Amino acid sequence: MGPVTATATPGRPAVEVVAGLDGGRRPEFPVSVALRRGDGAVTGGTTVVRALHPGG
Repeated sequence: MGPVTATATPGRPAVEVVAGLDGGRRPEFPVSVALRRGDGAVTGGTTVVRALHPGG
């Protein structure tokens, strides 16, 4: 099978997410994940929605 690499890319700028946290909100943002073989070809992927909570 060989090496596989997963790369995650947030769907919103970090500054927006941090501003939401600083404002006491619970920001949600999509994260796209790409799976690549050793030769760089994308073999799969998914998108998940993350949510952060103010104060930890």
